[in-house]
Amino acid sequence: MASSQRINRINGIIQRDLTLLINNKIKDQRVIDASVGVTSVKTTPDLKEATVYVSILNGSDKYKKDIIDVLQGAAGFLRTEVSKGLNTYQTPAFKFKLDDSYEYGNKIDKILEDLKNSGQISEQIEIEEEEEAF
Repeated sequence: MASSQRINRINGIIQRDLTLLINNKIKDQRVIDASVGVTSVKTTPDLKEATVYVSILNGSDKYKKDIIDVLQGAAGFLRTEVSKGLNTYQTPAFKFKLDDSYEYGNKIDKILEDLKNSGQISEQIEIEEEEEAF
C-alpha cells in the first residue's frame, strides 16, 4: 500500500501527463474539437486503478459520452505512455468519468443571477459577495 502523500504525487503526475497526452496524442476529431481537461485523478491505494475525471466544455451530453468512450478506448495507449513518467512497479488502469462540476457551478451562478435580476435576492447578499471578494 502506498502512503497518501505518495498517492497524491502519483495523482498529480498522472493528471499532468494525461492532460498533455489527450491534447497532443489523441487523433480522434471529437477529442480535438472539444475542450477536454483532466480535472482530477483518484488512484486506489494499491495502485491498480485510477479514476480520471475529465471536463468537456463543448457539446451535448451524447457528444460528451462519446468522448468519454474514445478516451476509455485509448486507455491502454494512455496507460503505456503515462507509465514512462511514473517511477512505480505498476501503472494503474484508467477509468474515465465526466466531471460536470464546472457546468453545475455555471448553472448555480445563472440561477443566482436570475434571482438577483428579478429582485428576489436582497441587497445584503450582494454586499456579502463583495466583502468575500476582498
